[in-house]
Amino acid sequence: MDGGPPKDGIPSIDNPKFIKVSEVNLNDEERILGVFENGIAKAYPIKILNFHEIVNDHFGDKPVVITFCPLCGSGIAFNAKIKGKPTTFGVSGLLYNSDVLLYDRETESLWSQLMFKAVSGSLVNEELEVLPTANTTWGNWKIKHPNSLVLSTETGFNRDYSSDPYPDYTSSSNLYFPVSNKDDRFHPKELILGVVINEKHKAYPFSELKKSKKALIVDEFQGKKLRIEYSPDSNSAEVFDEKGNLVPAVTNFWFAWYAFYPDTEVFTVK
Repeated sequence: MDGGPPKDGIPSIDNPKFIKVSEVNLNDEERILGVFENGIAKAYPIKILNFHEIVNDHFGDKPVVITFCPLCGSGIAFNAKIKGKPTTFGVSGLLYNSDVLLYDRETESLWSQLMFKAVSGSLVNEELEVLPTANTTWGNWKIKHPNSLVLSTETGFNRDYSSDPYPDYTSSSNLYFPVSNKDDRFHPKELILGVVINEKHKAYPFSELKKSKKALIVDEFQGKKLRIEYSPDSNSAEVFDEKGNLVPAVTNFWFAWYAFYPDTEVFTVK
């Protein structure tokens, strides 16, 4: 569907500038996407991503694209190499299931953020590698990564990053665009942690994680033991395998995850 703004009407950030922790003017409760790759930690404030949705970046020599869809609450970092070649992405202006469709600037194929793959063009069905991406508060991230760099508001664009272009959206049950599948077990904007293993899907709703009253939840999915760590203070969650390695997972709204994956398993507290 046409999302409103035309192609590149929401401009990606292609030459991101970063500042040090000592220069940051962020409240501890402000939300960020956090990525740690190649020994480098970076934080991307949601208040900036709301206006740009894509940051084409590098972690050392590794090209990484940071993506955020305000309508789905979904923030995902991907390895930006396709068939071994680095590429950059822009915002197509089109949506599928209310989720942003990216386009790569090499072939102009369209890529679904929450399907992690190209859905049209010469690269159709080519998949992107999902990188561990934290959706948390600045206060929580800087404790874990005190040397983190932070995306600067000096983006080269004239935007009021202190304003919210989607006021009251996260608390409302209304959607701006239709979706393929709906389920009313949870509020549409309930945050969930979505995990994909062996092409099977599972959702960990934050309300259920909170209900468990445990900071650490051990679960088994697709024959793998998972350790889910939930922080009520930052309302954020991460998942680790039994060796303690971060498992790539997606924090997003319940309605969005279910729209794409109606066969998803759902974690509930018994």
